[in-house]
Amino acid sequence: MQENHNGSCLCGAVRFTIRGAVGTVSFCHCSQCRKQTGLYYATTDVDNDHVEITGSENVTWYRSSDNAGRGFCRTCGSALFWRGDGADQVSILAGALDQPAGLLTGSHIFYADKADFYEIADELPKFDAGRPVTGSVDEPG
Repeated sequence: MQENHNGSCLCGAVRFTIRGAVGTVSFCHCSQCRKQTGLYYATTDVDNDHVEITGSENVTWYRSSDNAGRGFCRTCGSALFWRGDGADQVSILAGALDQPAGLLTGSHIFYADKADFYEIADELPKFDAGRPVTGSVDEPG
């Protein structure tokens, strides 16, 4: 039996279904994620062809850098997606998934850019930039 995960924005104008397993949660501490959400991004990476979006006409993509875009609901403003140009995966905000999501924590990325008003006390791996894995989903932006 195939595992499915569902999620949505705050107002429900954008809903999505993930078919199959999801990755671990990465916590991105870069300044762009912090400015968009007020703290840091918590995302899980999913293969593009495993995500079905209902209400995609309500998703606005903001070009946050030369190599990536951020998708959010144009109605309620919920941050939902991050995608590196040409990437085979999309990062989906973990908090947008319906509960229970069954997600597992993975690592902290762009730790060197972390804000000074909080500490990280867990034992997860911490990478100053993206994870040391090839792939555009690990690029800032």
